[in-house]
Amino acid sequence: MAKVPVSVVIIAKNEEENMDACILSVKGWADEVVLVNDNSTDRTVAISAGHGAVILNRTMDNEGIHRNWAAAQAKHEWVLYLDADERVTPELRQEIDSILPTTTHVVFSIPFRTYIGTYWVNHSGWYPGSKTRLVRKSLFRYEEAPVHPRVFYDGTCGHLTKDVIHYGYPDLAHFLASLNRQTSLEAQKWVDTGRKMTMLVGFWRPADRFFRSYIGKGGWKSGFMGFVIAFFAFLYQMMSYIKYYEIVRGIKPPPEK
Repeated sequence: MAKVPVSVVIIAKNEEENMDACILSVKGWADEVVLVNDNSTDRTVAISAGHGAVILNRTMDNEGIHRNWAAAQAKHEWVLYLDADERVTPELRQEIDSILPTTTHVVFSIPFRTYIGTYWVNHSGWYPGSKTRLVRKSLFRYEEAPVHPRVFYDGTCGHLTKDVIHYGYPDLAHFLASLNRQTSLEAQKWVDTGRKMTMLVGFWRPADRFFRSYIGKGGWKSGFMGFVIAFFAFLYQMMSYIKYYEIVRGIKPPPEK
């Protein structure tokens, strides 16, 4: 059975420490690797070019728009989205090769095995933490949202069983830095979409996220790290609400787009 060609699209900015391992996880398997470079000033582009990747340059303005544009540049109908800190396992490559030739689905979700440093977060709702990343680009699009865009597609979604490895955070300090950036975008998204966030909701959502992560999704099984992750889920919602409050009350100007 002939293998269906896949374009791998990698979105990156200043990811020289990750590019080798990311591209090597798909090199020789993917028919095309496309790097969408967001104004990198390190060796991200040089490393990617050295592996034969197609290099495209575009400033990240809005995550959903950026991802839609990236897929449109790929030469194949089937696109696998990757971030630079993600790795495709050999088992996942084999699974994709076995499924694509006969599938009627238009997208597939993929389990993500996420690490903080060397710690695999296998509870708290983080695993399998499946994401829709393998798509038929003509039948798929991201919501044009600046953070956590939803996915829309014309057809059905299949579910793969083998993992993408996600080395998301070298340590907890990087996790907190990412949380700070993401909550600024989340607050602005609430403002831009006209969402009304009352004080009651602003305090209820953080508590709900904590108990959902720690109790409902089994974070307690991971001991202290499970508590930390649940607390960060609490903090994400609380910080988003505080930043939203700053913007709508005029305490702080909205971030530059």
